[in-house]
Amino acid sequence: MNFAVLSSLFIFFSIACFQRLPAKTLAVKEGEQALFPPRGWNSYDSFSWIISEEEFLKNAEIVSQRLHPHGYEYVVIDYLWYRRKVDGAFTDSVGFDVIDQWGRMAPDPGRWPSSDGGKGFTEVANKVHQMGLKFGFHVMRGISTQAVNANTPILDSIKGGAYEEAGRQWTAKDIALTDRTCKWMPHGFMSVNTSLGAGRAFLRSLYAQYAEWGVDFVKHDCVFGDDLNIDEITVVSEVLKELDRSIVYSLSPGTRVTPAMAQKVNGLANMYRITGDDWDTWGDVAAHFDISRDFSADNMIGAEGLLGKSWPDMDMLPLGTLTDPGSNEGPHRKTRLTIDEQRTQMTLWSMAKSPIMFGGDMRDLDDPTYQLLTNPILLEIDSSSADNREFPSVTALNGPGTGKQIISQGIKKYLTKADKSDSRVLGLTSCEDSKPDGWSIRTLDQDLAQICWNDDSGSRYQAPFCLYKRKLPLASDADTINNQNYQGKHHLLATYGMELCLDASSNGKLTAKEFNRGSFSPCKWDANQMWVLNNNGTLLNSHSGLCATLNTVQDVSRGIRAWIATGEKGQIYVAFFNLNSEKTTISANISDLDKALPGRNLKEGSCKGSEVWSGNDLGTIGGSVSMALETHACALFVLNCSG
Repeated sequence: MNFAVLSSLFIFFSIACFQRLPAKTLAVKEGEQALFPPRGWNSYDSFSWIISEEEFLKNAEIVSQRLHPHGYEYVVIDYLWYRRKVDGAFTDSVGFDVIDQWGRMAPDPGRWPSSDGGKGFTEVANKVHQMGLKFGFHVMRGISTQAVNANTPILDSIKGGAYEEAGRQWTAKDIALTDRTCKWMPHGFMSVNTSLGAGRAFLRSLYAQYAEWGVDFVKHDCVFGDDLNIDEITVVSEVLKELDRSIVYSLSPGTRVTPAMAQKVNGLANMYRITGDDWDTWGDVAAHFDISRDFSADNMIGAEGLLGKSWPDMDMLPLGTLTDPGSNEGPHRKTRLTIDEQRTQMTLWSMAKSPIMFGGDMRDLDDPTYQLLTNPILLEIDSSSADNREFPSVTALNGPGTGKQIISQGIKKYLTKADKSDSRVLGLTSCEDSKPDGWSIRTLDQDLAQICWNDDSGSRYQAPFCLYKRKLPLASDADTINNQNYQGKHHLLATYGMELCLDASSNGKLTAKEFNRGSFSPCKWDANQMWVLNNNGTLLNSHSGLCATLNTVQDVSRGIRAWIATGEKGQIYVAFFNLNSEKTTISANISDLDKALPGRNLKEGSCKGSEVWSGNDLGTIGGSVSMALETHACALFVLNCSG
């Protein structure tokens, strides 16, 4: 294999086979894809981006031996498999990637030797399939900065050869949207213009190649949440329908995702993240309670998806042996979650029917982690239960918040001291949602105006949230098209006269527990900093097409929660969660369960049950079920009731 340096870039040249996309003779039938939440293993939590072919295949082998009998079927390589592992290479470095002559990412042959000679991941996928598993990997939005700098031609994967339209060949610079880079990897990737035939052809060439390699699962990053790119998601989804191979389509990340936002994409994908990255801290685990409640309440669990169903994804399980976020180091430490916190996480993920993707190093899988991952009741709930939702009618018999309840959006919560630390954070949601129409303009003088959020919370002590409006400066002559595209849009500044503008998306990757409070960075010609105030009071961002809201956020790491679900054989599953830092007894009345499950005719003495984590047989249950739970612990009851 020969490599050449082009504009200081490493370009991998391969000979492609050109043919029309085959008919869907082998494609999944309509309605059959991702019928259950996908389950498997992902390399990110344990290897970051540096995993090698040998390490991946060894992990896959152990998955096939130990987890596959329990329904784990996908093994997924996470990001930057194309980056050369050399000095100077890191998450947002540029110039270290292997790309082919068409600007498409190719595996780094130093880490993936079987890819040598232009074979891509074909041999790795074949070995994974021989293990009885399915093969997947992570990709980024659009096109790489490296391909744009090299101005590689666009492949026409239908006709073969370079893409031609309007009497000329098209290249990477023709389709790249340089003002729409990935915000957490700004030097790495940018969107492509999907209104152009060449832009769509580039995306088609990517996924046609993935199908040729034998890929079964694609995690598409920097296209959802703050970085929503509905145009690219739509094009990719249509391409996947054309292929002769079933590919499960996953969207990421999930920062500031709302059900209204997800309703724009759930029919185009099979799973989509609903939080930022989940790591091994209690704050990250606790951050999933509110969002999972909201998605179940909006009937998003198992809703229509690409060629089948779609699932809100609560991210990988950071259990066992791990690395650190964005690290250049492999697995080197144990999870920081206590065993109670691990059980809480696995129980919530199962009750919410999230995809289950284990992130720890399989080569160092300890027995407690294995027993948790393969618990048959949890896995049955995750795959086969119904009526999954938060159950508000629970009581704390002791501990903080005893007897002090409030109703918030139909859900009972417990008052704690944390309520006093409420803060306002910038949110993004679908512009069709009812929340974002609270913005208005406030004219200060002839040349100065603010855009303010109309706060109807009734607080007398909080000043209105306002930002100074400033017209965009004209771009260079070369960007006259951009000048036209962004007419009527503005920068928003926290302080008049300062050159710091509001970013819609964070310039770094956020974990589940972190909120984007509205970051400011030096003003530049970037769609992430371009805003327009619409006549209906919505404030639209040009990067994502989402509208801004101002939300009040409470401390969600305390209190008590409960979920319910029903089983295929009539079981009732009840889960209690103690989010407090003190031991707390939680109780639920059978009569309240009866109200939550109409038609079951539940009453005192009609249920027998057991608790999963203690192993206790509860016998016949009277008027209520209760249990004292340690800090951050949970209980999972299996009730069999007559009635």
